[in-house]
Amino acid sequence: MQVTTKKTGIRMAGNIGIETEAPSTTTMMLDNPYKIVRQLASTNAVVLFSMSGCCMCTVAKRLLFGLGVGPTIIEIDHHGAGPDIQAVLFQLVADGRQPVPAVFVGGKFLGGIETLMGCHINGTLVPLLKEAGALWL
Repeated sequence: MQVTTKKTGIRMAGNIGIETEAPSTTTMMLDNPYKIVRQLASTNAVVLFSMSGCCMCTVAKRLLFGLGVGPTIIEIDHHGAGPDIQAVLFQLVADGRQPVPAVFVGGKFLGGIETLMGCHINGTLVPLLKEAGALWL
């Protein structure tokens, strides 16, 4: 059995781009924005959906990097399915708040900047990150 591969480009923060080899069946499965979000969240310890010009997204990135976490960052304004992903995130927050930054930890939706900062302040963020495998110390 031979698996064909197709090059996919994943845009990350700023002008950084990563070329990866992905099975064509995987790329076909990720044509639905809900599936894209679910797949990213379930295969990475921490995922941060961000907009490149968003100051609160920068705060979330700096907090996570400062704690020693290397989150998977999806800049939705640079992603081909960005508007559709943003619509999925709007459904997740469901209270009319801004959907970015949107943070997933251990495959589960944690929330936006308020929840992230609240967890950090009350001391529950680090244990969550350790449980998800994003921190080892």
